[in-house]
Amino acid sequence: MSLSTHVLDTQRGRPAARVPVRLDRYDGQTWQPLAEALTGEDGRLGDLPGGGAELTAGVHRLRFGTGPYFAGLGAETFYPEVSVIFEITDPTEHYHVPLLVSPYGYTTYRGS
Repeated sequence: MSLSTHVLDTQRGRPAARVPVRLDRYDGQTWQPLAEALTGEDGRLGDLPGGGAELTAGVHRLRFGTGPYFAGLGAETFYPEVSVIFEITDPTEHYHVPLLVSPYGYTTYRGS
């Protein structure tokens, strides 16, 4: 199974580079960190969690550091962090979870 994400800054109409992203897995009681990375210059981050760790079926969370991203642009934001919680049901599939973000709104969907 593989997991990737792509962050687009809809206000600027450009990829959101260097956004901190953290992947966690819910173990039934608490969140366990699996990986942390920054998006590339193209706003993409692929092959999470990396480092040889495997993703399994279950509930996961991507935490996007939108506060540091917008602060780096000298912009205020209403959402200093965006958390996207999703469930992996088939570990053999590829999961792509894009984030479209602006200082005052965001949306996400399951991509391909």
